[in-house]
Amino acid sequence: MIRFLDLKAINSLPGLNLGDVVKDVVQSGWYLKGSYTQRFEQAYAEYIGTRHCVGCGNGLDALTLILRAYKEMGRLHAGDEVIVPANTYIATILSITENGLIPVLVEPDINTLQIDDRLIEDAVTPRTRAIMIVHLYGRCAYTEEIGRIVTRHNLLLIEDNAQAHGCTFKTRRTGSLGHAAAHSFYPTKNLGALGDAGAVTTNDPELAAVVAALGNYGSDRRYHFSYEGRNSRIDELQAAVLLAKLPFLDQWNQRRCDIARYYAQNIRHPQITIVNCKSSNRKSDSVYHLFPVLSPLRDQLKAHLLRAGIETDIHYPVPPHRQPCYQRLGKGILLPITERIHRQILSLPCNPALSDRQVAAVVEAVNAFIPHP
Repeated sequence: MIRFLDLKAINSLPGLNLGDVVKDVVQSGWYLKGSYTQRFEQAYAEYIGTRHCVGCGNGLDALTLILRAYKEMGRLHAGDEVIVPANTYIATILSITENGLIPVLVEPDINTLQIDDRLIEDAVTPRTRAIMIVHLYGRCAYTEEIGRIVTRHNLLLIEDNAQAHGCTFKTRRTGSLGHAAAHSFYPTKNLGALGDAGAVTTNDPELAAVVAALGNYGSDRRYHFSYEGRNSRIDELQAAVLLAKLPFLDQWNQRRCDIARYYAQNIRHPQITIVNCKSSNRKSDSVYHLFPVLSPLRDQLKAHLLRAGIETDIHYPVPPHRQPCYQRLGKGILLPITERIHRQILSLPCNPALSDRQVAAVVEAVNAFIPHP
């Protein structure tokens, strides 16, 4: 069986010795807000290219804390609108509504699965205060047109970088392109912890300070609470694991790119669409957290591959506006591209633990797919 993602294999890749890392944290006797957290925050800020990194409990908290901080700073207010891609994972939307803000859903480009920058301008209203782009599937969602819209309308630009650690736009990494960015280190991510963890990166010292305080019960100094905060802190174990993995991230991302290039060059099936994939040998605008394909026969293809001993996954089967909790978001609007993506999308195995033989087997099985009536 070719697993979709074998976390045991990922965490046993050459060069890693997480057992020693865990042992060191246990023996240190210090498990929160210690030296590993400080070192990881500094190292990750340097890697992303920002002045500040604030660890937190998970990626959803990172998004939520950014928006909450901007409310505390007076940049956002309840009822303000945030433009967001319609085909994102639900966490992106949850962070907006939890803060009393209004998500404005914009269709993606079917060729990239990222927010369609040609449609953003029409979605801007007098109540628009921010754009939240999502580097979905590991691909950079930022464009120069989005930058121009942000400047023209004096908007905040927030990045959901949960799936794109190490991705670049020209010479800059995602997570440094906007005013603030949220990162998830859920175990399945390109840079994954051994549990939940997240971070906020920014060049704004005030935002970083407010996010740090909000995630520490609202405390800006010991036993002094400036905000009604929450408990959302990265622990020393997760920080130590992430610090140990960070030097390998570019190497692992390159392997993902190599696999993606092989898929793009060798999958040849009339019922399967490869989402726009560069053939470059170099990591560029995607780090392929996932390798999605589109097929009107998605469910048949998935079953065929499972019979061939290949696990796949669907990211995601139901769009946010069709979820029971968010059906109000879809009222009065048509999102045919989003709904087509969610009907047709299938993710093939794509991670640095896969061997060349396994990657070739996936291609062979995909090309051998024979649809039934």
